[in-house]
Amino acid sequence: MNILDQLNQDLKDAMRNRDKQRLSVIRSVKSSLQNESINKGEELTADEILTVLNREMKQRKESLYEFKKATREDLVEKTNTEIQLLSEYMPSQLSDNELQQIVNETMDEVGAKSKSDIGKVMGAIMPKVKGRADGSRVKDIVHQSLA
Repeated sequence: MNILDQLNQDLKDAMRNRDKQRLSVIRSVKSSLQNESINKGEELTADEILTVLNREMKQRKESLYEFKKATREDLVEKTNTEIQLLSEYMPSQLSDNELQQIVNETMDEVGAKSKSDIGKVMGAIMPKVKGRADGSRVKDIVHQSLA
C-alpha cells in the first residue's frame, strides 16, 4: 500500500474513531500533497510525496523548537504528538552506523579528502538518504569524517 492510500485509509479510521488530532494532521498532509500536485500539474511520484512529508516534518520540528523556547508547553505537547503521527508515514531512519557507511562510500566515490569537499559529499549523499536521515545529522557525520 502506498503512502497516499495509507493516508486515505487512516483518514477514514480517524473519522470513525473521532480522533481529532490524527484527523487534523492527516488532513494537513493531504492538503499539502494536493497543493503540490496542483502546482506540478500531475500526480506526485513516491519520491515527491516523500519530499512533501519531509517538509511537513521539518516545519513541525522548527515549530517545536520555537514553542520550547517560548515555554509554551501546551503547544509543545501538541506538536510532539503531530511529529509522532507524521513519523508513521516516513521511512525508517538510518542508524548512525548505516549513515557512516554511506558517508564513507560516498567520500570514496567523489574523492573527498578535506573540509573543502563537504559540498561535493553532501550533494552526492542527500539523494541517497532522502527521507531516511536528517540533513543536519548527515552534515555532522560528514564534518567528523573529513576532520
